[in-house]
Amino acid sequence: MTSLNFDAQDGILRSFSDAPPTHYTVKIQSLSLLAKNSLEKYESGDFEAGGYKWKLVFYPNGNKGRNVKDHISLYLVMSGANASQISREVYAVFRLFLLDQNKGNYLVLQEQNERRFHAMKLDWGFDQFLSQKSFTEASNGFLLDDTSVFGAEIFVCKERSTCKGECLSMVKDAVMYKHVWKIDNFSKLNEEFYDSKTFISGDQKWKIQLYPKGKGNGIGTHLSLYLALADPKSLPPGSKIYADFTLRILDQVNARHQFGKGNFWFSASNPEWGWWRFITLGFLSQAGMGFLSKDTCIVEAEVTVHGNSNAL
Repeated sequence: MTSLNFDAQDGILRSFSDAPPTHYTVKIQSLSLLAKNSLEKYESGDFEAGGYKWKLVFYPNGNKGRNVKDHISLYLVMSGANASQISREVYAVFRLFLLDQNKGNYLVLQEQNERRFHAMKLDWGFDQFLSQKSFTEASNGFLLDDTSVFGAEIFVCKERSTCKGECLSMVKDAVMYKHVWKIDNFSKLNEEFYDSKTFISGDQKWKIQLYPKGKGNGIGTHLSLYLALADPKSLPPGSKIYADFTLRILDQVNARHQFGKGNFWFSASNPEWGWWRFITLGFLSQAGMGFLSKDTCIVEAEVTVHGNSNAL
């Protein structure tokens, strides 16, 4: 076995262990094909340890995002569907493993101090886990027959609740989406309200809601019109979306359209915004106005999502 020359990195403990990793093992076969298929990294599946979900992330040619050269990089990442919304700080000691397939033992890297995982820092690990030269040297046993085996142990030391917060992300060069809804046989509408087909703007699903006989203070005198989130229950708790929008009923004869402009923070608790009194029923049906040409009403929505806010 070639002598291993480890890079001097403060606070990193290196050892060899005959015992396999306690919590998870990743075996990568045909490892060289990762690079040939333009895969800069490999992310393992989720596994559980200490009551939390984790995954391993391996960079066979080093983490270019951190300017790593001539080394492999290996990280432990807090995972799971809601990792970015965790409301706790998790302090953990972890060990990352690399199997010496010649001797059957493991190279183990461990930081001297526990690390704090939280919503804004989900990953810890080693940019320079091992040099490419040592990793690929066959006599070291780390890469044999284009196969390598990694592993992880995690021991959660403590956890505590974090303060609540939110993150606002504004959209640069936001794009407006226009949706057209054609409603035939308008005079025969007898339900309280009708929904348009779902459409997408700003990665969110939307719909137009129309109340042909009015809603709230507009019942019996006005048509009511709203823009609404199509699936508000799918939003994470505390999330909201800021949008500018225009709702319009087309005058199909004179092009004197009836419209309303608004902006609103949409959320699961406030999924719609619009007008009780969008247009009077008398004006809507007035002869020669063109809002109900051949008993057909055409409604348009123009929606631009400018930002979203998510809970931390």
